[in-house]
Amino acid sequence: MGGDVTTLFLCGDVMLGRGVDQILPHPGDPELREPYIRDSRAYVELSEEAHGRVPHPADYAWPWGDALRVLEETAPDARVVNLETSVTRSDEFASGKSVHYRMSPANLPALAAGRPDVCVLANNHVLDFGRHGLVETLDALAGARLRVAGAGRDAAAARRPAAVPVRGGRRVLVFSCGTGSSGIPYEWAAAEHDPGVDFLPELSDARAARFARRIRQLKRPGDIAVVSIHWGGNWGYRVSDDQIRFAHALVDGGADVVHGHSSHHPRPLEVYRGKLVLYGCGDFIDDYEGITGYEEYRDDLRLLYFVAVAPDTGELAGIRMVPMRARRMRLCHAPLGDARWLRTVLDRVSADFGSHVVLDRDGALCLERP
Repeated sequence: MGGDVTTLFLCGDVMLGRGVDQILPHPGDPELREPYIRDSRAYVELSEEAHGRVPHPADYAWPWGDALRVLEETAPDARVVNLETSVTRSDEFASGKSVHYRMSPANLPALAAGRPDVCVLANNHVLDFGRHGLVETLDALAGARLRVAGAGRDAAAARRPAAVPVRGGRRVLVFSCGTGSSGIPYEWAAAEHDPGVDFLPELSDARAARFARRIRQLKRPGDIAVVSIHWGGNWGYRVSDDQIRFAHALVDGGADVVHGHSSHHPRPLEVYRGKLVLYGCGDFIDDYEGITGYEEYRDDLRLLYFVAVAPDTGELAGIRMVPMRARRMRLCHAPLGDARWLRTVLDRVSADFGSHVVLDRDGALCLERP
């Protein structure tokens, strides 16, 4: 991935709340209002029953594990994560939801350990503790000098992309939005005077055209435009027709990378008109170990996506996906057998999009070039 390219690190859901928050140096209130679990520490116990003792407290870098070394060695120009948790001490549990994620603001160094350049927030957990919790989240991230996209104190702020300066005076522009299909309640949409997320009620041609106009208005020559979108359900590999049409319309309108997430496991990849579409990046950091029911999807396997883009054209120059495995609430290098399993699955589900996934000699997954 050398040469005159801009390299992005992308990943799926980073959830540092609930059980993860409880193992960090400054855990918040462990109360939950889930149907079966009422204390976040129960998720730590599930992880320990599955894979062994988790340190209490763990250092801030613990959840990232081996991923930090990979990030250091790859040295991407911009790092984009979907922060799927509120950062708040609020106890204003959002009504109508059975699962609520929050982390203590005092544990933000655990997020900063991954050195994200942008935290996208248009997802179905950032308002789990109400608008007060969202405002506290925005304040905490601003205090840690972390850029955000997809949520704000009003609609204009929620729609504003984050701009990351990169080499050559260029920028990576990161737009963030989310849909109802991912579980975002309609009432979470930001309004003229109300905080919230950039919410898409439907994936229509008209919505895509309006989004494309925003990209064209802000994008300068040499900029890379990333649209990070929270959409679809948790399980399964099928991509809906409206998601495909919307992704293609975004690319036609000026997006260079479509960064999809919401599913608990990776979903198909596509190269459309030379531009990368990730329909679902899967989970990245969370407390899901020991939870049973969907073992066939291997949601314990996680991917770091390193995307090289030609800045003059925005076209994909290459992609490396480094497999990790969640163990003891920490990311570890996945064994070769697991990497092969991921390659087989992603190759099969991406075939209808014309994508062929191969296993590199170092255990990373790549797209075979035409």
